[in-house]
Amino acid sequence: MSKHIFCEVNEFHNSEWKEVARWLKYEEDVEQGGRWSKPHVATLSLHALFELRKCLSSNPIFFDISGNNMITIIDKVLMFLVQANVLKESDFEHVKSILLAKHVHQHEKDYKKQLDLGEKKTFSIVKSISDFTKIMHESHSENKSHSSSNGTKLASINQNSEKKNSDIFIFDDSEAKIKKNDSKPKDMSSQFGSSSSMSNSSRHAFKANQSFLRKIPEESEAANVLVGEVDLLDYQFSIFIRLSKSAMLGDLTEVSVPTRFLFILLGPKGNIERYREMGRSMATLMSDEIFLEVAYSSKSKVQLLKGFDQFLDQLTVIPPGEWDPNMRLEPPEKTPIKEERLERIAQINKINESSELNPEVAEIKINEVGSELKFTGKFCGGLIDDLKRKIPWYASDFRDGLNIQCLSSIMFMYFACLAPIITFGGLLGAATDNNMSAIESLVSGAICGILFSLFSGQPLSILGSTGPVLVFGKPSNKIKHF
Repeated sequence: MSKHIFCEVNEFHNSEWKEVARWLKYEEDVEQGGRWSKPHVATLSLHALFELRKCLSSNPIFFDISGNNMITIIDKVLMFLVQANVLKESDFEHVKSILLAKHVHQHEKDYKKQLDLGEKKTFSIVKSISDFTKIMHESHSENKSHSSSNGTKLASINQNSEKKNSDIFIFDDSEAKIKKNDSKPKDMSSQFGSSSSMSNSSRHAFKANQSFLRKIPEESEAANVLVGEVDLLDYQFSIFIRLSKSAMLGDLTEVSVPTRFLFILLGPKGNIERYREMGRSMATLMSDEIFLEVAYSSKSKVQLLKGFDQFLDQLTVIPPGEWDPNMRLEPPEKTPIKEERLERIAQINKINESSELNPEVAEIKINEVGSELKFTGKFCGGLIDDLKRKIPWYASDFRDGLNIQCLSSIMFMYFACLAPIITFGGLLGAATDNNMSAIESLVSGAICGILFSLFSGQPLSILGSTGPVLVFGKPSNKIKHF
């Protein structure tokens, strides 16, 4: 059962990660003035969606990684990427320092401005002491974890990881063997940079956005999207990570919500706009409740890509010349419920399956005769089958007609049938010496109409006299005098 998800997109700028967008069902962007935009429906680039799918299909996807801090998770993933020849060994330390860099959130800038202006209220002594103690404890444990990670290295990897485009890595800590790294420990500042998110100063400066946290449902989890351009990289790679258990990863998220999913996209300089659109596409995917269920339950890359294709099948493309791309769509008052969307997906899948049939099989299905037109081999077998099909709906045909909305149709049909009966009844009376006049035509029309309504499914039956009946009645009347 999937939970509510909070999505956040961060871009790498000037040795730190900056928050640029967030999703709580609808998208909110950081505007030029530094304020959050109103929630709006995300409008995505179709090209960015196709590029994102290509990234997911050609790069490793990691399911059920265990780890309670960024250092552990990043170490595991990057070591596997190096062994799988997705990441160059020479870029290992540089990419690691970037992924562990400090995260700056939009609400922190406002908080800092208020501190500079002296507008922020001071905390109570008790809370300040408790926060300081908590920060020191976290800092001590993380430094200990960090120092131990410098002396260890993951030895066992998936046997298929030698291929560059490995499909899936499933981690099991009980099978992971750790061996001591004989290399000399490097200086922490040189390894992670002065802006590392694991530094004490960055931890002390980070403050979760408590006001926005109130809008997020309880027991929610986070999906973090990190995109950026790197100087030393001359190739692009992406990572999709699902943790085995959600964890609080420091200042990664602006609210104190545990992270369950990570999507990382890094590449060479000059493509930040393209990376941003792909990151927005990924965050929009994760905020979709149907794809989110697929992301939680997937055990292979094929299943995840199938969920991606289902999302693409439901897209509506707007022609570029008929709307302003800068215009933001307001959230609708009513959205399709999940069951309606699943029914729509089932119909699309059924159409896709029928279109993939063998041409000979498809031709047989087209030429196949329905059961109601097949020869039964019994006396009145077709009539009996018709009655069996009609009996379940027989009573509802009359109940549905007892509705005020049907009154206008009833009155129209009454006069539409009455007018020709009276007209041709008068002409027929003159032609038959009043042996078959208007009264007889009314009675016969009523009898035929009742019989047709009770025992026939034909709605276009002609009731009463018509021109051919008048022509046939006049010579028939003369024959009786002979």
